[in-house]
Amino acid sequence: MAEGLLRHLAGDVFEVFSAGTEPRGLSPVAVAVMGEIGIDIAGHRSKSVDAFLGQEFDYVITLCDGAREACPVFPGAKRHLHWSIPDPAAAEGSGAALEAFRRARDEIRRRIEGFLREERAARP
Repeated sequence: MAEGLLRHLAGDVFEVFSAGTEPRGLSPVAVAVMGEIGIDIAGHRSKSVDAFLGQEFDYVITLCDGAREACPVFPGAKRHLHWSIPDPAAAEGSGAALEAFRRARDEIRRRIEGFLREERAARP
């Protein structure tokens, strides 16, 4: 969801990559809640953070506490950010899953919008 939101909100300002510490495949609930706001992530795929080891990034953003603990170090990053957002996948398969994914989507969007405001203000 974060990858889709950042691509949508920032346009071509950033080259966006996303990965997980325990990739489980693309959640159909994530696809559905992103579709509710007009963002199609159906073509995205779940990737392991290990696929990006050794690459340099300007920003590394972790989204849940478990990922923060398990995420490898990317020493070349200008900024490391952590947004403590509950993993909605924990609710998948329950009646609460849709709401959990909506809450996560909305919180990620709020955080990305704040991040983009800060970045725009910092640029000359």
